[in-house]
Amino acid sequence: MDNEPTSTLHVGRTTVAALASLLVARAVRLPEPYWATVTTLIVMQSSLVASWAVSWRRLVGTVLGALVGGAVGSFFPPGALVFAAAILATGMLCHLLRFDRVEYRFAGVTLAIIMLIPRQNLAWVVAAHRFIEVSIGVIIALLLTALWPEPQASTR
Repeated sequence: MDNEPTSTLHVGRTTVAALASLLVARAVRLPEPYWATVTTLIVMQSSLVASWAVSWRRLVGTVLGALVGGAVGSFFPPGALVFAAAILATGMLCHLLRFDRVEYRFAGVTLAIIMLIPRQNLAWVVAAHRFIEVSIGVIIALLLTALWPEPQASTR
């Protein structure tokens, strides 16, 4: 389904999901609701089966990145070497936990957002917000994909 041309149904579903994520993230007063929307847009580009299969791995990676970013950002001042050490440590944790590149990719992205974007709040607060934003995005995309499925492509 990922290689199919964009249909009006897909555009409609994606628009509704993106708007819902934005509104929910705003309703719970998250400071960066666009992360929920970006996550929804990413998840909506896959079929339901593919979305279910990879979404839990997105969340696991996000949790790991939030934990490492929150911890490192709380105890060390921002800097390129601290960030590099945190990415290395995250990668080694993924290796030890036998996570694959999906978890590592999302852990790294989350870690980068927490550590590299200037913030007003403590690193742990930013990490918690990032996890909640991603969770909202994934949950809304999966719910909408399940409740409003696209017809399966015909096989020829």
